[in-house]
Amino acid sequence: MIISQTSRYALRALVFMLQMKDEERVKVKEVSDAMQVPQNYLSKIFHTLSRAGVLKSSPGKKGGFQLAVPADMLLLTDIVSPFESPDFPVTCILGKPVCSDDNPCSAHKKWKDSAMKIKSFFDTTTLQEVAHRDI
Repeated sequence: MIISQTSRYALRALVFMLQMKDEERVKVKEVSDAMQVPQNYLSKIFHTLSRAGVLKSSPGKKGGFQLAVPADMLLLTDIVSPFESPDFPVTCILGKPVCSDDNPCSAHKKWKDSAMKIKSFFDTTTLQEVAHRDI
């Protein structure tokens, strides 16, 4: 797994929100029902994304969540970073606490190239670009 289950849920939820063009704000229950994800779990994800500036929430009967950043400017790294380690995805694939060019593990050289490509994908791909594909 490259990203955690929580990050996958966050990405799927935001794609779902983006595809619901008729509604400005969505309720967590609506998204959790559609995704078949526990509502409490998704609520925690949404609140984390709100604190990170990815979503904004409006209280009240007509309230809900909406994107705080236009989808064509919202990078995937902004969505998953609240749920991943600070050095995602360039952490040592073998779990060494110190793994670098100066102190490499046995997989470092081969993994580094792949990890950098993955990092580039998350750093340069927007939510808008993946919204029409299943995540």
